[in-house]
Amino acid sequence: MTWVKICGMTNLEDALVAVEAGADAVGFVFYEKSPRCISVEAAREIVERLPEDVEKVGVFAGDSVAVADEIGVRVGLDSLQVYPLSCAQSDRVDENAGPDLPRTKRIYLAFPMAQFASEEHGMTVDLKCSEGMFCALLLDSGGGRQPGGTGVAFDWNQAGPVVASLSRTERIVIAGGLTAKNVGDAMSILQPWGVDVASGVEAQPGKKDPEKVRAFVRAVREMDRKVS
Repeated sequence: MTWVKICGMTNLEDALVAVEAGADAVGFVFYEKSPRCISVEAAREIVERLPEDVEKVGVFAGDSVAVADEIGVRVGLDSLQVYPLSCAQSDRVDENAGPDLPRTKRIYLAFPMAQFASEEHGMTVDLKCSEGMFCALLLDSGGGRQPGGTGVAFDWNQAGPVVASLSRTERIVIAGGLTAKNVGDAMSILQPWGVDVASGVEAQPGKKDPEKVRAFVRAVREMDRKVS
């Protein structure tokens, strides 16, 4: 089945709604410029109340994996989703790993889709992870000062060949502008390993709409059944 992450949790109620809806993972944003940013203390209190089998993911922008991992350990996260400020910074996964990583179990490297479609970068990013560390690539519609969480979808049809090529060697997660109404189309076109949503299931930034959360997970599962 497609991995489903509901991101941008700021309170326990929303996190529990995502869990009850059947999400595989919930995300906590530690990027201070995000309207969904949460403190380490608040995130830890929520994580302590969630089932062990639900993946808890911390979202970081511009931080090294070592810095993100330190917060991950304090909060009790399972995974780190890291937005390097440039493709070249993906090398920092190895450089800063250190002997104690991965204390958090998995790393998702996140990039704006535009960086992969550009002539400069193409598909040359070398995704490096320490031995035994799970590594997936998350493609978002952000860029520049807003690496993710834009609520806008990238052109799935245009991105199709790039995503297909990347999928030969990497697990691909799609984010950006997804909703219950369009996630089936995104899955049909791109056939990702996972999908990630924040604003598409919100009543307002930082507050989820329970019905939208349930509808989103339901739409993903319905598409899973169609292609199974």
